[in-house]
Amino acid sequence: MSRDTARKVLEIESEAIRELIPRLDESFDRAVDTLHACSGRVVVSGMGKSGLIGQKISATLSSTGTPSLFLHPAEATHGDLGRIVKGDVLVALSNSGDTEELLALASWVKRLGSPLVALTGNPRSPLAQVADVHLDVSIQIEACPLGLAPTASTTAALAMGDAMSMALLERRGFTVEDFAVLHPGGRIGKRLLQVQDLMHTGDAIPRVQPDTTMKDVLFEMTRKRLGLTTVTEADGTLVGMISDGDLRRLMEKHGYSLLDRQAAECMTRNPVLVGRHELATAALDLLEARKITSLLVADEEGRIEGVLHLHDLWKTEMV
Repeated sequence: MSRDTARKVLEIESEAIRELIPRLDESFDRAVDTLHACSGRVVVSGMGKSGLIGQKISATLSSTGTPSLFLHPAEATHGDLGRIVKGDVLVALSNSGDTEELLALASWVKRLGSPLVALTGNPRSPLAQVADVHLDVSIQIEACPLGLAPTASTTAALAMGDAMSMALLERRGFTVEDFAVLHPGGRIGKRLLQVQDLMHTGDAIPRVQPDTTMKDVLFEMTRKRLGLTTVTEADGTLVGMISDGDLRRLMEKHGYSLLDRQAAECMTRNPVLVGRHELATAALDLLEARKITSLLVADEEGRIEGVLHLHDLWKTEMV
């Protein structure tokens, strides 16, 4: 019985979203245009469950490049109207479209000269009529068996808010790199870390010059403990790399006479490189594809900037 109810709820709510698709007309385009042209912040407001949906829409806008805040309409009319200034845009959510507190807030916004975008379930409602742009998020029925608790109506409003936010994201040309800047923490932040956030730099980079003896190469690799050393000219230009694997293969071939050879004779001349601004996840893919444990980071002039080791990725729990 409970699964039958759950199935019906999901069917009703999914249908509520599907019914929004034919309503994506010029009004939707104007709503996105209005938000894109906003020189201030997008202020989102709604009472009750609509307010909770509004908070999520505001958070999505903020996290995808559109400065936004949520304003409770009741608190707005009791001293918080100062949070809205000229240049802001108000996005108001109300299923009925006649919420008193929202209508009072809408009146203030109109006097201020700021645009109003309304999402309501009644295109003929007072809020819809006063809005500069109205988006119809009406539904056939609520998913609540009693027909009372906001369910399908809040789902439809949230889906339309997401649709607006994603269209606006594309309009702004918001990139993965932009997203990373706004999401430095949590699992999303880890996925969007760049190579430069994890690589070893400065004195932590193992360095020898082409004429360094392999005996000293071994000392440098032991000191820096990254399983390799870069081989660079005096100005830092990268000319090669020597890894633990290289040492083992060379020792098998030359024995202890290897220690008297120079780095230039033993190095790999074209090591695998990665840019400092590459995503760490892309670097991990490269490490796995090449079956290696380290990547060198060099600038456009070929000067060494850092070393990224597989262990650095393990520490972030990406591996």
